[in-house]
Amino acid sequence: MKNTLTINEKDNVAVCLAGNDTIPAGHKLALRDIAEGDFVIKYGQIIGRATQEIKAGEWVHTHNLRSHLDEDVEYSYNFCAQTFPAASQTFRGFVRKDRRAGIRNEIYIIPSVGCVNNVCLRLAKAAQEYVSGSLDGIFALIHPFGCSQLGQDQENIKHLLSAIAQNPNATYVLFVGLGCENNGLDGIKECLASCPNDHIAYMNCQDVEDEHETGLAILKDFARKAAVLEREDVDLSQLCIGLKCGGSDGYSGLTANPLVGRISDRVVSAGGSAILTEVPEMFGAEQLLMDKCVSRDVFERYKIMIESFKQSYIDQGFPVYENPSPGNKKGGITTLEEKSLGCVEKAGSTAIVDVLDYGQLVTRQGVSALNAPGNDLIAATALAASGCQIVLFTTGRGTPFSTFVPTMKIATNTPLARKKYGWIDFDAYPMDEDALFDLLLRTANGEYVCKSEDVREIAFYKTGVTL
Repeated sequence: MKNTLTINEKDNVAVCLAGNDTIPAGHKLALRDIAEGDFVIKYGQIIGRATQEIKAGEWVHTHNLRSHLDEDVEYSYNFCAQTFPAASQTFRGFVRKDRRAGIRNEIYIIPSVGCVNNVCLRLAKAAQEYVSGSLDGIFALIHPFGCSQLGQDQENIKHLLSAIAQNPNATYVLFVGLGCENNGLDGIKECLASCPNDHIAYMNCQDVEDEHETGLAILKDFARKAAVLEREDVDLSQLCIGLKCGGSDGYSGLTANPLVGRISDRVVSAGGSAILTEVPEMFGAEQLLMDKCVSRDVFERYKIMIESFKQSYIDQGFPVYENPSPGNKKGGITTLEEKSLGCVEKAGSTAIVDVLDYGQLVTRQGVSALNAPGNDLIAATALAASGCQIVLFTTGRGTPFSTFVPTMKIATNTPLARKKYGWIDFDAYPMDEDALFDLLLRTANGEYVCKSEDVREIAFYKTGVTL
């Protein structure tokens, strides 16, 4: 059909590339008659069942298609990942004492508890006069938690903030506590005891006479030492990229996500690492990722992560298919499995070598799967906390946010890239792999600054009660 794209020969729907009076661009139309109750196929995979008879050429969307994720599924392991020839590549980064390398030279101010957020913000504002030389910036990474959490939440916030302090982009870190919170500085110190931590300082506001004066003295010293650091040639094996999508549309699984998957393959072939998260947005496509697990052990741990996440939905009375968002649907995505099949394209074709818990640092070269939800800021924070120096963020709707590392926005379509040029760093629609890889290297080298790098935000994955 004219102005349509059939992705796989097994498909019974195609993507409408140019909208018309009845079918918007990016949405689906039936290639042949589909009976009520039959599977609808896209990407060569099931994306749901028809809720009524659909005639060839008709629009296929929420009015006649539903998820099939409420049906029982059994998983199996059939390894089928690809391998790529090893490639040598370098970037210019800031080498740390543990030989890891940052792509930015930054100072973080991290509150242990939300009660001192204003102290951290005032310190960051006042310390801007110290930014000079190669120092890229001083940022307060505020959040509303750190006290009144119980059980696993209390452990998670401690480990997340400790992991953030170990990101290679953090040249120096000042932890600011209040002095009476559950997530006290002593617990963070204990958590970091076995890690390189001579770049970290601590200040309890209740223990000093003037927290602003004390904090500024620490930051001034940090800034003086950071300003004279220089970039060095670093092997690409030291680069870890985060893989994230948000505000998806009907082009996400056709342009931006597959393109980022190719970049992931190139980074991994050079010895680097990539991390994929958004566990709920793997539902419906999880078997494809399971078949890429490098060993039976990794497969079993991945399966446990998927099943545990699904069970958490069920335990709280929610269906596992409670997605996509209204924006996703407007862009042409109907069911969660359709979104997931496009989402996992970001992982490329190489093997999954590890499964990471929330707040756990990456240790293996290759692609790792990380246990975190799909929420944009929570997931992007989790990726960076696990060691990613940059997040490649694909979007069909557009978003201005950034986590605490450079967050490169990659548009799925040209109209979005043109309309929101102040947000978007790269237009994926031409599918120019070399151009995106070049932009990644220029960003790692400090030659390109992502559009949203003036923003630094973090968010915590909270699952329990608050006192």
